[in-house]
Amino acid sequence: MANLAAAGIVLSAAPAALAALPSQTGARSLAFEHTHTRETLRIVYAVGDTYVPEALKKLNHLLRDHYSGQVCRMDPKLFDYLYRLKQTLGSDAPFQIISGYRCPATNTKLRQKSRGGVAKRSLHMEGKALDIRISGVSLHDLRDAAKASRRGGVGFYPQDKFVHVDTGAVRSW
Repeated sequence: MANLAAAGIVLSAAPAALAALPSQTGARSLAFEHTHTRETLRIVYAVGDTYVPEALKKLNHLLRDHYSGQVCRMDPKLFDYLYRLKQTLGSDAPFQIISGYRCPATNTKLRQKSRGGVAKRSLHMEGKALDIRISGVSLHDLRDAAKASRRGGVGFYPQDKFVHVDTGAVRSW
């Protein structure tokens, strides 16, 4: 129970159905560590073809713009992308989040400060992109698995120690 509470599922406040999700057939779960906010989350986000609305709310909050605090509806296909990566790589380690949603003002500020790599029309501003890494998995392996999945865009930033994944067109840089 302590692990569920630490993962963002408070059993006393959650419906019994939410607490029972991990044992259901077809339950898809993910784990996260946010590198900036230090928040962690381990959650079942879908069962079969159905996304769990309360889980999506928790994910949207975790992946908010950590500069402004603004929350965005993240693309659930992004979570399916991560789930497939987790399966391909055979890792149960949490995804480390470097960047999730970015509001337009944050994106503009980062573009002005960066030496490149922040797109003017970034999919981060649409809730369709994440910058990630996984402890114990090389960035090269993460990049290669993401590219092989052909689920969206893949950016490789070894100097900044992350891989960008998004649910836009299949492309890589």
